Amino acid sequence: MTALAAQAAALLQDGGGLAGIEQVIKAEMLHSGAQMAHLLLDADRGYEGGHTDCGHGHQARFVDYRPKTILTTLGDVTLMRAYYHCAACGTGVFPRDEQLGVASTSLTRGAEKMLSLAGQHEAFAPAAALVRELAGIEVNAQRLGRVAKARGAAAAGTVIEQATAIADGTLKLLPCGDITELPDKLYIAIDGTGTPVRPDQTSGRTGKNGGIAKTREVKLARFFTSNQLDNNGSPLMDDNSSSYVHTFEAAEEFDPILEAEYLRRHGDHIRQVIVIGDGAKWIWNQADRLYPAATQIVDLYHAREHLTDLADHLAFITGDRDSWLAERRDELDAGDIDAILTAARTYPLTGIKAAELDTKLGYFETNAHRMRYARFRSLGLFVGSGAVEAACKSVIAQRVKHAGMRWNVHGANAIITLRCAHAAQPCDGRWDQLWPSTDSDHSGLTQGPRAI
Repeated sequence: MTALAAQAAALLQDGGGLAGIEQVIKAEMLHSGAQMAHLLLDADRGYEGGHTDCGHGHQARFVDYRPKTILTTLGDVTLMRAYYHCAACGTGVFPRDEQLGVASTSLTRGAEKMLSLAGQHEAFAPAAALVRELAGIEVNAQRLGRVAKARGAAAAGTVIEQATAIADGTLKLLPCGDITELPDKLYIAIDGTGTPVRPDQTSGRTGKNGGIAKTREVKLARFFTSNQLDNNGSPLMDDNSSSYVHTFEAAEEFDPILEAEYLRRHGDHIRQVIVIGDGAKWIWNQADRLYPAATQIVDLYHAREHLTDLADHLAFITGDRDSWLAERRDELDAGDIDAILTAARTYPLTGIKAAELDTKLGYFETNAHRMRYARFRSLGLFVGSGAVEAACKSVIAQRVKHAGMRWNVHGANAIITLRCAHAAQPCDGRWDQLWPSTDSDHSGLTQGPRAI
């Protein structure tokens, strides 16, 4: 303590100020904490006598004590552990590693959580710098990336396992709390966005306009609830009510993940379920398969884009494109799709122009029942997919779509899994579930009290 005080005094004399003293004290605290951890661990090195069970029915013989360095939230801590060798199996045994839960890892649960938090938030090199700056822990970008992707991959695997178990009936979710107090409406907003990947990850896939694909689509669903309206009668998203699921796979393989989240969010007990999408066929096919009784709504702003495209297509014959479009927008806002179809078919077109018109009007004909916007608004429903589009940016793009990034799908999927869990933390604490209560359990997402 005297040396620390002298160092602090010297800093003040040199103009280091309080910030310098903070750094000195912080470094000393970390060093002292690591020393204390070393002393506590060294008190028991896992010696179990001359022989111990190897775990496969044989007796392993004690050889000597061997070191292992573990990354902790205090920094690196080296422990000496008794080493046993089983001649029958030809393998070594470290009983102390098993006791401490580090037999298959070189870091503690706390350190793993810290590195994963940084790795899902920033590119790995800046994340390592962030850990060094905030926690005083030295770790290189490669190791941090391996840790984050391994935890994300484990969590992603657990999501699939649980969804499969729920789908085949081997795992059931019980509602927690009084279901009469659940929100009035549950929204499932679904969208897709591209993730830049390495060339070998797009083999056999065609990109836009027939070119070579440079991205892989991530399908993302944002679940949130709404129980109130503002003073203008517009719906309000409930605070801290959003959770997220995603997949790189085909829509059909997204079904069990969506259904599991729907059940976990008590969807089968909520009065009204609403699915919002941009009009993509796979979204509505999915909604029809999973939620046939749900209210389906095409995002109004995407519908307006299609209407603008329609006005552009007919501009050569309508004369006043802007006036024609303004009238049609009023009809769209009113949900009068028949009026739009009638107005567009007033003009005699032939050939390619007629075929293209049929294609453009097909969008409105197919989705007419999803475009009753005046009715939806009168019921206090959201009519835009802004919530999921924002999630595509904040959960996915802000982390995996930086300039120069090229992922393999496995790595991107792992990081996005962490991002989804962290984004849902205020809603359900899912982020904390990634780290079990003991270091010996590194299994990923827990099933929680609702799983039986």
